[in-house]
Amino acid sequence: MDFQLTSEQQLLQDSVRRYVDKAYGFEARTALLHSGRNGSAANWQLFAENGWLMAALPEEYGGLGGTLEDSVIIAQELGRGLVLEPYLGCAVLAAQTLVAAGSPAQQAALLPQLADGSYRLALAYSEPASRGMPDIVALRAERSGDSFLLHGTKSLVLGAVDAQAFIVSARIDGTAGISLLLVDGDSAGLTRQALPLHDGSWVEELTFAGVRVSADALLGEAGQGLGALRAGLANGTLVLCAELIGAMEKTLEVTAEYLKVRKQFGVPISAFQALQHRMADMAAELELARSMLHAALASLANDAEPARLKTLSAAKMLIGRAAKVVCGQGIQLHGGIGMTEEYLVGHYYKRAVVAELLLGSSDTHEALCAAALQVELGV
Repeated sequence: MDFQLTSEQQLLQDSVRRYVDKAYGFEARTALLHSGRNGSAANWQLFAENGWLMAALPEEYGGLGGTLEDSVIIAQELGRGLVLEPYLGCAVLAAQTLVAAGSPAQQAALLPQLADGSYRLALAYSEPASRGMPDIVALRAERSGDSFLLHGTKSLVLGAVDAQAFIVSARIDGTAGISLLLVDGDSAGLTRQALPLHDGSWVEELTFAGVRVSADALLGEAGQGLGALRAGLANGTLVLCAELIGAMEKTLEVTAEYLKVRKQFGVPISAFQALQHRMADMAAELELARSMLHAALASLANDAEPARLKTLSAAKMLIGRAAKVVCGQGIQLHGGIGMTEEYLVGHYYKRAVVAELLLGSSDTHEALCAAALQVELGV
């Protein structure tokens, strides 16, 4: 797999970076955080106008026909600015699950609206007991004539704030396997509770108390939704990993600049060999994480499902832990100022802590890797 950017991808990367550098400085982001919103509608519309929301959607439904690599490029640059708008939750997780599961009619009805930013769709798959794993689903869909009644709870729904609808994973009574259904956000019996995360982003917890949805809300065939759900989550996991790599890059740059201007004993502390060694360790962690992301992209494109799932879990585990190390060291090298809310570097660590737990924690994915390795070795 060639990991050199094409000329079009380079232009895409440059456009997102220019936006982040110009419009998403620390003061602008802080103002959004204090407003209590999950980003701004104006920024989301700008994402749509620049083609970032449609980059990896099929051309026949209003997209640009790009690939996961395009989403990764966008997410890496957004991660450098700790962008709050729900690119991961709405433009990747939900959109790619719809691409994998939806019928042509369902895609034609919804994907153009996702592409132009006029409609937001979120993926509600995680539950309190699932630890981010897609195959653990307790939410029930009870058949009632030509419709379904939903009962249960979904937690940590990314991009749910301001979403008009949800893709919900459920078990239909009398049907084996997991099904996916479209649910309007204002359905009777649906309770939405917005919850802030440690990094300032927001999620929702959804409670379904007899929410009625029609039979045509079913995405794909009943009981056959796990494959599509895993496809959407694979895209989302690598996009989250790319976001963390962008955060590590920016942490390294900010820390290196600080070491050049901070002085002790009349000299910049960047001259101290011990601090140079720590910076070198941070850079090595970043490059290992970047290589792991490339390996996961290659595996997703070329390997059979067992190998893809193992490599994906390895990437989530390694990159999540690397981000906590690099961003944590950034705080350490800044000293006391790095601990304050009024300084940039601590916010990267907060994002790393939250992201390490999203879509399955590093410990959960490490256990999945170990189980896959035991199967390979016949242990």
